[in-house]
Amino acid sequence: MGTDPFQLFDEWFAEACESEPNDPNAMALATADRGGQPHVRMVLLKAHGPDGFVFYTNEDSAKGAQLRENPRAALLFHWKSLRRQVRIEGSVEPVADAEADAYFATRSRDSQLGAWASDQSRPLESRAHFEARYEEVKRRFEAEAVPRPDYWGGFRLLPVIFEFWQDRPHRLHERRIFVAQNDGSWDEGLLYP
Repeated sequence: MGTDPFQLFDEWFAEACESEPNDPNAMALATADRGGQPHVRMVLLKAHGPDGFVFYTNEDSAKGAQLRENPRAALLFHWKSLRRQVRIEGSVEPVADAEADAYFATRSRDSQLGAWASDQSRPLESRAHFEARYEEVKRRFEAEAVPRPDYWGGFRLLPVIFEFWQDRPHRLHERRIFVAQNDGSWDEGLLYP
């Protein structure tokens, strides 16, 4: 039986959590809009397993709109301390409301309030304007728990390709690729550096 790419990711991720000084769960998220224009930004992995890789955002943000228009994406983890990276490609689906609610409840209160105050990805006239909106939201929810906004949720990337890249001397890197098969198995191979 071949290697399970989810298990291999778990092993590498555990090592990254031990060695990376900041945000081992940081990943580049690449999307493309309806016209095919690529976009990339850093987001944080919040859950992962055989059911996919989960991150959260304002669904009305640029990335949210791009994922609705073209529900395919790519992720890239780069762990410089380990001289490793993992690239993952697949389709994307929204997480269930209950899952988004549960995660939102774990965020700091300030982050919860920020989700209400921000029109993520839209033009902002000044930092002072945003800070005033934040203070307004803070007063609004002063005596109650902060609920998850309807426009804030999560996405799950369902992998169809994994590539595990390991640095080697003289740029003779090791690249292992896993491609999902229709029967649920993974075809494993190597790529030239």
